[in-house]
Amino acid sequence: MYVLDMSTGERVRAWRPAVPQVSEVLHARFVGHSYPAHTHAEWTLLLVDSGEVAYRLDRHDLRTGGALVTLLPPGVPHDGQSAQPSVGFQKRVAYLTEDWLGAGAVGRAVDRPAIQRADVLEGVRRLHAALATPGEELAAESLVHRTAELVRAHLGSTPLDTGPRADRGLARRFREVLDADPIAPPTLVAAGALLGVHPSSLSRVFARAYGLPPHRYVTGRRVDLARHLLLDGASPADAAALAGFSDQAHLTRHFRRTLGVTPAAFARSGAHRGLVA
Repeated sequence: MYVLDMSTGERVRAWRPAVPQVSEVLHARFVGHSYPAHTHAEWTLLLVDSGEVAYRLDRHDLRTGGALVTLLPPGVPHDGQSAQPSVGFQKRVAYLTEDWLGAGAVGRAVDRPAIQRADVLEGVRRLHAALATPGEELAAESLVHRTAELVRAHLGSTPLDTGPRADRGLARRFREVLDADPIAPPTLVAAGALLGVHPSSLSRVFARAYGLPPHRYVTGRRVDLARHLLLDGASPADAAALAGFSDQAHLTRHFRRTLGVTPAAFARSGAHRGLVA
């Protein structure tokens, strides 16, 4: 929930998601607050949803807002304030660990902090939506790695790939890992360590081989399990818990998207032998 300052209208929500390489998430609205010059140990991925922010990065005076995504590198001083103090600004920030892009990208990020690419903007918006939704940790992790690839392209960096060359055999082995426990699958980082490949490559190889990213594959497996549980007489709430969804609402959202009906309607149809395929 947001912490609201009634006297100023400023509000802040901060949390630490269970997503590898994401150290903290901050959603906030500020009117009169100004950040003094400071540094972070992490990469800062900033999205300004309303208003405009004026900031100074390594002695360069810059602005961000609208369709821009701003990348602030670790260890580099910056400040920030509303470009229109009477209006304020609303922002979403993801703080990503130093190894997200690596130290070699810092200099490029200082020179090119503003990212005006539709694919990066959409990816960061989707990342924040996943980070704010319980049960979507694997989707968020996939988006963390996908965003890193897009940002490296913006910076002109060499894609990070420390594992073996992508092939269908690797995708098959990763699918076997996911199938072993779709209710509590390993993170991409853990699966990458197990299979000896960088997480970004692992996600990309899987999507190329099977036509969908790993988190959507896992969600499909969980929906299948929930279907079976519902037809065996489980309540939607119990089916959600047993199939690995965070709660009934989480199950309902994915169940309806996949099958076109709610879990409750699906269960009733089975009880009346009107089985939904």
